[in-house]
Amino acid sequence: MVTHRFVDVNGIRLHIAEQGVGPLVVLLHGFPESWHSWHRQIGALADAGFRVVAPDQRGYGTSDHPDDVDAYTIFHLVGDVVGLIRELGEEKAYVVGHDWGAPVAWHTALLRPDVVLGVAGLSVPPPFRGKRRPMETMQAIFGGRFYWNYFDQPGVADAEFARDTRTTLRKFLYSASAAASPSGEIMQPLVNPEKGWLAAMEDPEVLPEWLTEDDLDVLTESFAKGFTGALNWYRNLDRNWDLTAPWDKAVVTRPALYIFGDRDLVPAFPGSRDVIDRLPTIMPGLTRPPIELTDCGHWTQQERPAEVNAALIEFLTTCERAAGAGPGTGSDPS
Repeated sequence: MVTHRFVDVNGIRLHIAEQGVGPLVVLLHGFPESWHSWHRQIGALADAGFRVVAPDQRGYGTSDHPDDVDAYTIFHLVGDVVGLIRELGEEKAYVVGHDWGAPVAWHTALLRPDVVLGVAGLSVPPPFRGKRRPMETMQAIFGGRFYWNYFDQPGVADAEFARDTRTTLRKFLYSASAAASPSGEIMQPLVNPEKGWLAAMEDPEVLPEWLTEDDLDVLTESFAKGFTGALNWYRNLDRNWDLTAPWDKAVVTRPALYIFGDRDLVPAFPGSRDVIDRLPTIMPGLTRPPIELTDCGHWTQQERPAEVNAALIEFLTTCERAAGAGPGTGSDPS
């Protein structure tokens, strides 16, 4: 049974959902989501012998929403993960992330390999620092119409998304799912600056089978404080590029797994597919080639829970066996 509580980490309060006993697995959600995006994984991983914790990350849900944009850098986000692991009484953990949670997971393994037993990312591939700042790059390629650049404008997307939170989330979840692209064609997420982003998104009459009205209830409630905290993550993309300069060309060396959908818009971003195709040769910690799920959109673990659960359980148990231990011991697979 999933239980909920709050923990104090790095001067802020985080809400967490947890279940199970064994080696710690931290599940990190993306945008615009919450701990609930993992509700189909928590029980399965707990039943497989792991202690599973899914936080609402800073700026989300009932966790604290710092006011300063500067409080959402990758260092703050990784610091929250490291602090959470320690606050839970552990020295090391497996870290799994989807969407924005994936860069947090990857960077936790990159910056603090000493606290990561293994790392898995869904949708967003491992971080390979580009030659230019991300916002600058997308500004140059798409003339400022890429959604990152739209999100970067203080207060603009915040107001658009908050006008009707439930409709915003319903449109987001549907438009980035496989159901919205039956032909398999993937469009770049560009925004008409005069109309906003939601105007071009289809509002489905029938929800995809993986998304229920109850799911929308939970998610809508989690954005009762608005979208600004979540959007502040994007407003630090260029700052993160500057901050991570010391790790330029560094790679994740901890045991790693990457899963993505063939209809996910993120692997279709400029340069992403090339990185994915080269991962087996450029990422020493990868335990198997990237897993590409057919007919799967952006919401990987929600659209294809059975395949994701199976891959995660295999990865986690393999890491434990490699360390000469079984689930329940929390040994280091290095």
